Amino acid sequence: MRVKHEFDPIYNENSVILILGSLPSVKSRDQNFYYGHPRNRFWQIIAKICNSPVPMTISGKTDLCLDNRIALWDVIESCDITGSSDSSIKNVRLNDLSIIFEKSDIKKIFLNGSAAYRFYKTGDFKDYPDAVRLPSTSPANASYSFERLLGEWSIIKEYM
Repeated sequence: MRVKHEFDPIYNENSVILILGSLPSVKSRDQNFYYGHPRNRFWQIIAKICNSPVPMTISGKTDLCLDNRIALWDVIESCDITGSSDSSIKNVRLNDLSIIFEKSDIKKIFLNGSAAYRFYKTGDFKDYPDAVRLPSTSPANASYSFERLLGEWSIIKEYM
């Protein structure tokens, strides 16, 4: 089925880090917000890195990002996908990242998982800062413990 990304990026003029996922999961699309699956570890990881409690509301999650100079969006604007399976993604249209770069001072891009990285690499983003692939926070990435993910994701502290 064809899926279009329906919610806005999170960013402001103070954002210096951009974290990009591939496309919101079914659970995230149902909630109309990022990383909505209850077993996705994204919000726990970001909260730990930022020394903050894990936010439980959309406004709390938005504030966590903005208060820590983090912009958040997805690489894919629309695609054909079966459920939430990144491996089924076809006919991809990428988001226009210039929306964020025109209004913020992004120093580093981090990609949440190999699918986000793979699709990012298909775009013409040569004028943007270097991008670093981080392991996916998805529950499908069961080979990574929380502690191992936190260790890998802690690199973003260097840019905050």
